[in-house]
Amino acid sequence: MKVSHQWLQEYVDVSTITAEELADKMSRTGIEVDDVIKPGEGLSKIVVGETLKVVDHPDSDHLHVCLVNVGQEEPIQIVCGAPNIAAGQKVIVALHGARIAGNYKIKKGKIRGEVSNGMICSLDELGLPENVVPKKYADGIFVLPADATVGADAVEVLGLNDAVLDLDITPNRADALSMHGVAHEVAAIYGKKVTLPQVEVSPTEGQVGDYISVSVEDKTDAPAYHIQIIKDVTINESPLWLQTKLMKAGMRPVNNIVDITNYILLEYGQPLHAFDYEKIGSKEIVVRRAKDGETIQTLDGSTRNLDTTDIVITNGKEPIALAGVMGGLGSEITAETTTVALEFAMFDALSIRKTGSKFNLRSESSARFEKGINQGTIEVAGNHAAQLIHELGGGTIVAGTASAATFVPENKQVTITLSKINRSLGTAISAEEVGQILAQLGFGYEVEEETFTISIPPRRWDIAIEADIVEEVARIYGYDRLPATLPETASVPGELTTRQKYVRLSRNYLEAAGLSQTLSYVLTTEEKAKAYTQETSEPIRLAWPMSEDRSTLRLNLLASLLENASYNVSRKNADLHLYEIGKVFLANDHDSLPIEREKVAGIVMGNHTQPDWQGKAEAVDFYAVKGILEGYFSKMGVEKQIRYEATAAVAWMHPGRTAEVFLKEQSIGYVGQVHPAVAKDYDLKESYAFELNFDALVDAEREEITQQPIPKYPGITRDIAVLVADQVTHEEILAVIEKHAGAYLVDVRLFDIYRGQGVSEGHKSMAYSLAFLNPQATLVEDDVSPSMQKVTEALIEELAATIR
Repeated sequence: MKVSHQWLQEYVDVSTITAEELADKMSRTGIEVDDVIKPGEGLSKIVVGETLKVVDHPDSDHLHVCLVNVGQEEPIQIVCGAPNIAAGQKVIVALHGARIAGNYKIKKGKIRGEVSNGMICSLDELGLPENVVPKKYADGIFVLPADATVGADAVEVLGLNDAVLDLDITPNRADALSMHGVAHEVAAIYGKKVTLPQVEVSPTEGQVGDYISVSVEDKTDAPAYHIQIIKDVTINESPLWLQTKLMKAGMRPVNNIVDITNYILLEYGQPLHAFDYEKIGSKEIVVRRAKDGETIQTLDGSTRNLDTTDIVITNGKEPIALAGVMGGLGSEITAETTTVALEFAMFDALSIRKTGSKFNLRSESSARFEKGINQGTIEVAGNHAAQLIHELGGGTIVAGTASAATFVPENKQVTITLSKINRSLGTAISAEEVGQILAQLGFGYEVEEETFTISIPPRRWDIAIEADIVEEVARIYGYDRLPATLPETASVPGELTTRQKYVRLSRNYLEAAGLSQTLSYVLTTEEKAKAYTQETSEPIRLAWPMSEDRSTLRLNLLASLLENASYNVSRKNADLHLYEIGKVFLANDHDSLPIEREKVAGIVMGNHTQPDWQGKAEAVDFYAVKGILEGYFSKMGVEKQIRYEATAAVAWMHPGRTAEVFLKEQSIGYVGQVHPAVAKDYDLKESYAFELNFDALVDAEREEITQQPIPKYPGITRDIAVLVADQVTHEEILAVIEKHAGAYLVDVRLFDIYRGQGVSEGHKSMAYSLAFLNPQATLVEDDVSPSMQKVTEALIEELAATIR
């Protein structure tokens, strides 16, 4: 919402308050001001001129030589290239030495041999945005009204010697989406009086019932709906005062009728729509829900396919407007319009929001209907618009209003005690001070003992409960005046939850292991959501996605990591070690909300260590990534519950270099090499990844952490090499050793795997080092030999191993 300081002055006295002071005060009392724009700042020596003579340039097919009266003793000559320049116009002239937009300085000179003593300006050249310049003057100079005074300061004539406050209006303060609303806010802040214009009744003739009737099928769709008829209207250009107000508010002037509806929208916050009465096609207006399959061509030229969620304005047979969103092309105001049907109404906010979102039609009108309008000024705003159409369009207002209204706006009553206000704010404000604040806000009230019964006018529809009154008192009293106090509580300072502790531990470990955290969108494509997931759930698609690339809630983290890796590799960052901890979303048959499951995933590629003077680079392989996970499981306290099984069932992973990870008997994810075909799709070289169920890791049982003293007695190590079939896994060998090695075994380490000469095809030699220790005494050979013998026999019997 852009608020002109000069326009605001018409309702409340802000003559002694600068725009900067007002912006600061408003920001500190609840309505943030993003910027203070001064459209005329930096402009100088720009005056109103009158073109006395315009002839074609002798050496150009598009330039003109103009003799211009600028209020000096003699007219000056200016060369101008605007296609709409003509004699007898009042124009904007930048004199020699003038400054225009962009701090560009105008100087005398010659253009193709003809002297030019200045410049005839367009509105663009004065710094006005292109989207607010009237279409009539979009490609040329702006022509001022005939009564503009020659030689007058054009910046003042155009109202550019103003300051415009750009307000950032939050949904809870939609009352400030109008000049009246802002005026009441400023008056409350400064304790001033608001003076609103009084609408005088214009002469009327005829009866509206002879022209049109109105009906609403469902009163909840349109609790209020009114039509006024204004006949004998002349469509022309709006007066300068109206055009400048609209332009400073960020709206493009069109013609007097459309400009009046926009002006009332800004002044009252009440959206209006003007129909060409002759094009409606009947003498009745019916407001109803659209029928499935109905269509309407809207003002932007698009044909919209409607359904029963849309409220439409019809002529009794077919839609002529999308209620509260956009009018129909067939009934728009044109230069030939002579009779206007002026609509002022209130529509169901939810329906307007759904229709606007469905068709991607967002406007100043729909925004106000969605957030709420002042129910108390619907008819006042409509009557004011009709009066302006009479004044600026020469129309005659037909007596009466065709209405379908089911409610009468009433003040809301909110009761609150003084002690509640002071307890909530930590203050000791007196009843008199609270009463003064309520009076500044324009709220009526009664006090009985310390209880306030407050009457809230319809213009503040955001206030309904005690907390709203507390907020109003606080912001007008001054947030900066509230005392700083510590909360009174017996609770101890908070601490991390179990889940938060393990998230932090996971981040610390993975980053210490050389991985960098990534944070990705939870939205992806439906194909990527399904392509890399082990979940059986169907993907959840957004009803109204912003783009197809972000249309579906993810079912995995790997897709995001692959995208991030591809982005880095394309920028010559090949050694990547990335991880992410985040949620995936599963469809929930029993609830509209999805099931959220947290996962931890990573992707590693390139070199694991960099080359230096001590050694060569080491490329990442399966065992490097598995080693990272083993250290992670140790930190999480679940390493003894983890086992790995080779798998070819994960379609997007290498079938010979991938392991499924189990927590006891529960599968919690996988680790391995990304399938070369998948890696190729993302322009990646050999890459390794893992994805695990973080929830399962958090919920797992953990062994109690204990510390042992440094042993006093030496231990014994024994090595054993076994020849086994290729399909026998390290996990199986390890399980046999740990089962039969006895109580003194403290560690088993695989230190060699050999295939080659001396080992038959289909077999492998695996060498292990077994460490034994008795914390109570020195071990001797007789303590260890029986254990080794049992291990040897078990390996031969259970795994068909050969001891080498």
